[in-house]
Amino acid sequence: MSNQPLKLFAFDVCAPAHLTAGSWRDAADQGFRYTDLAYWTDTAKMLEEARFDGIFFADTVGYHDVYAGSPDAAMRDAAQFPINDPSLVVSAMAAHTRHLGFGVTASLTYEQPYALARKFSTLDHLTAGRVGWNIVTSYNESAARNLGLGTQIPHDKRYDMADEYMEVVYKLWESSWQDDAVVRDAASATYIEPSRIHPIGHKGTYFDVPGLHLCEPSPQRTPMLFQAGASSRGMRFAAHNAEAVFVNTMTPETTRRSVDKVRTAVAEAGRDPRSVKVLALMTVIVGRTDAEAQAKYEEHVRNVSYDGALARFAGWTGIDLSGVDPDTPLEYVEVDGSRSMVEMFSKADPDRKWTTRQIAEFIGIGGSGAVVVGSPQTVAAELRKWRDTADIDGINLSYTTKGGSWQEFIELAQPVLRAEGLLPEAYDTNAATLRETFYGSRLTLPDHPASAVRRA
Repeated sequence: MSNQPLKLFAFDVCAPAHLTAGSWRDAADQGFRYTDLAYWTDTAKMLEEARFDGIFFADTVGYHDVYAGSPDAAMRDAAQFPINDPSLVVSAMAAHTRHLGFGVTASLTYEQPYALARKFSTLDHLTAGRVGWNIVTSYNESAARNLGLGTQIPHDKRYDMADEYMEVVYKLWESSWQDDAVVRDAASATYIEPSRIHPIGHKGTYFDVPGLHLCEPSPQRTPMLFQAGASSRGMRFAAHNAEAVFVNTMTPETTRRSVDKVRTAVAEAGRDPRSVKVLALMTVIVGRTDAEAQAKYEEHVRNVSYDGALARFAGWTGIDLSGVDPDTPLEYVEVDGSRSMVEMFSKADPDRKWTTRQIAEFIGIGGSGAVVVGSPQTVAAELRKWRDTADIDGINLSYTTKGGSWQEFIELAQPVLRAEGLLPEAYDTNAATLRETFYGSRLTLPDHPASAVRRA
């Protein structure tokens, strides 16, 4: 169990609204500015000034069209739609910051490993080593239809493909270029020494990539690796590949069971269970007093769209609850969508049966993450309990209003959280890369498969 300060990431999406249904209805919400580059660069400066460790971008290449067999409810509530590519705003945000990290979601189901390796090497160069990749296999049937698959690849097969995919990108990032390949020797008219660049020669079940990586080594080579798979198959994948794992949250006690499973899986994969950091999804609504915070919470609840919340749930899981009695309990079923989401509401707490109405109410604010409501002192007490009871290493901080929720957290909660040692006072100036913000001066991954590829 760690008593260290928590890592702190802002959690967002390049869309008008993310997890909180109806957030755009708040008069103060700035979600409509998602197409404005100045909004993103101002956000980056705000987060860096507040010494956030980073901003984490969720993403999807599909849309929610499962609820009632139509995307209409998702469209009405701007439920992660429309949505732009988050990777294209990162370099601009990086240009306005020196320490802020950037977690970027990209689906390996819909992008060839050769192209994805180039994208993240480029971002790692342009951010000076401050980029991470959130590895997803994609749950969305609409993405499969529109990107040429016709139907979604079965859940476990997606992870089988992902295992080989990671082999390919590790070879490209870690073994194709030697550190000293770029010589820039004018006398011999040699910019690159050809003998120091090597084809990876990969020929596998799903991918054939014979050649050279297109990019010279970036500061981290392999970007910081994030993953959020909580199904048994997803957890095995994360145990081998992830450096940080995101978990959905209900209570500190139920979250602790998920954290323990992650650390056990990492140990079974032959890695130090503490080498993988666990970040919890959370929304904090803070006021000067508990009563003020509660009033804010109730105002947000009034803006929540029942259909918008269930449109999100249906899109995430593939389960359409539109025709179900709101008071019918949900039972666990095997799906090709997000199994972690289904398990959360059907298996995570064996003493509770969730109804459709209760699911909509829970995810209406903050999606699948816990909601903390209270004064700065109450928030501090709750976050200390989360750190100590759930054994988490950090927080992925969502919002109820875009921009405003983080500003209130910074102004009201952060001073108390710093005073109580729950957040650091300053950046570690010796940590130049995103990986170093998690692991000190460590640039490589000593117990990670990428390091084995580099040594080979």
